[in-house]
Amino acid sequence: MRLLIFLICLLNITPLLAQERLILIGGGKRPTDALNKLIELSGKDKGKILVIPWASGEQDESFEAFSKDIAALSGIKVEKAAVSPLTPDTKAVFLQQLSTATGVFFTGGDQTRIMAVLQDEELLLALQNQYKKQVVFAGTSAGTAIMSQKMITGEGDFKVIDGSKVEVKKGLGLLTNVIVDQHFIKRQRQNRLIGLIFQNPDLLGVGIDENTALYIENNRLAEVMGESQVMVFEALKNTREMKFILLEKGEKFDLKKKKRVK
Repeated sequence: MRLLIFLICLLNITPLLAQERLILIGGGKRPTDALNKLIELSGKDKGKILVIPWASGEQDESFEAFSKDIAALSGIKVEKAAVSPLTPDTKAVFLQQLSTATGVFFTGGDQTRIMAVLQDEELLLALQNQYKKQVVFAGTSAGTAIMSQKMITGEGDFKVIDGSKVEVKKGLGLLTNVIVDQHFIKRQRQNRLIGLIFQNPDLLGVGIDENTALYIENNRLAEVMGESQVMVFEALKNTREMKFILLEKGEKFDLKKKKRVK
């Protein structure tokens, strides 16, 4: 009898243990291993990846470029989300598209364009809820920048290390314990991320280079994919000191314990 009760309880809590999966691409070329991971987690040929091109000034072209990359690897269905700005009718279409997606991908462009659409709280919550339901989320460039709660907009004075001079706005908030930056090594963006981490020492700074991706499970376990490197910054408490870790392809990192893992 006790065993039966235990099994029933286990079945009831299983949905709560569903993994949250996130793939962050730093811009540039979309790494093949990262796209294959997105395809796999989206259910392969039985799934559907919803492409949200709101960051782009050319939404149709951004969708077509991504679709071409995916088609070279898989027959999985790729669907373009209703383009922004949304009307009441296209908002309803988008919510229906989202409800049946097994994967979500945000294209590059300007991250503030995405968050302008997501000022609509219903849309924001719908995306967050799908992520919690084990739908894999991914993005590149601007589509990566939105994933943390504090989102770097790209505006500010980056000649100095001063977080107060870096513009930050509310992001999608799937990552709660980091600030993420993209095109990181290629565009020498260390100043702005270091400044923000000194200003927010409870958070980690994660800088993802171009042609590179970071796959994250449950807001915690991260693995580097692609061609280049990822840099992780941690402000040491009650000091003006900081340490950073350089991660290569295949290396893993625990974002909560703040250390490499095997």
